[in-house]
Amino acid sequence: MPRLSRRTLYSLLVVCALVIALAVLLVLRFHAPPEVARLLPESDAIVYANLKPVRAATHFDEKPVEPAPEYARFLDATGFRWERDLDRMAVALHRMPDPKGPNGPVAYTAVAEGRFDAPRLTKWLQANSTAQESYAGHTVFTVPAEEGRVLRVAPLGFDLMAASNMPTPEQIHSVLDRHGAGASPFSGSSVLDAHYRDVPYFALAWGIGHIGLPFSENGRVQVFGVSLPLAEDTDFIASVTYRVRDGGAIHLKVEDLTPAEDDAAKTTTNLVTITNLVRGFLPRGGTENDQALHRAVDSVVVAQHKTRVELTATIPPELLRATAASK
Repeated sequence: MPRLSRRTLYSLLVVCALVIALAVLLVLRFHAPPEVARLLPESDAIVYANLKPVRAATHFDEKPVEPAPEYARFLDATGFRWERDLDRMAVALHRMPDPKGPNGPVAYTAVAEGRFDAPRLTKWLQANSTAQESYAGHTVFTVPAEEGRVLRVAPLGFDLMAASNMPTPEQIHSVLDRHGAGASPFSGSSVLDAHYRDVPYFALAWGIGHIGLPFSENGRVQVFGVSLPLAEDTDFIASVTYRVRDGGAIHLKVEDLTPAEDDAAKTTTNLVTITNLVRGFLPRGGTENDQALHRAVDSVVVAQHKTRVELTATIPPELLRATAASK
């Protein structure tokens, strides 16, 4: 067997090193948060949704919601429809120091990926903005919003758009800085760094951060006027996953990260009580949709794992189709 020359051996080692480095980079990229989330600035919570598979499964884009007059004018001018053109979106939620200020208790910074008609959108922004700023090679448009707020909008490319209704431009500047840096797999806010590793692979939607946003009021979490047994500063990890093996059902998982096991035990007991009350109020029988709702509620499981409280549920595909058809 002929011996390899030293030069050939070195060449093979270099090739092997490059292949290994490429494989590591691909693995890191696969496990990294979506780009629209990595571009977001520091915040108290992040919510993400991938609409492409949901659109393919439910065809909700075929029955668009009737827009409000102001939004209808925006649609006519730009041609953009979120139910048809929006693919992915991540929103950073920022707790405001003055809940009674123009932004309310929570402001946001969002990055959206989809199909945008850049010339028409830019023309609309130029016509409706009160100020324009050049930053990091991009134009930031300031557009008046409701109740004395302002909305800063910055096109990032043919398929990316950033917006923020924060009172100051630091947050949208941060998005532009991250975009200029290439949004590497190692980048992202501290919220992503702390909790994204716990988000299930292939989740269609997820949320991480403080559970009180945007539902906190006077130190308590309220949804539709109902106070929940959760502390507003408790961290949470919520996810929605599509399960082919369950016939297209949606798996919901919410984790409440409490400071101590006693807190977790109290939260578990309260959530179990609420779940049982809901089950008791729902009448049995009814239509196929009612039965699907029963199966969804009956699938709810609440469990404690030391300082974590985990709530899981399965939403049947029949209920998803009925919800999409009712829009």
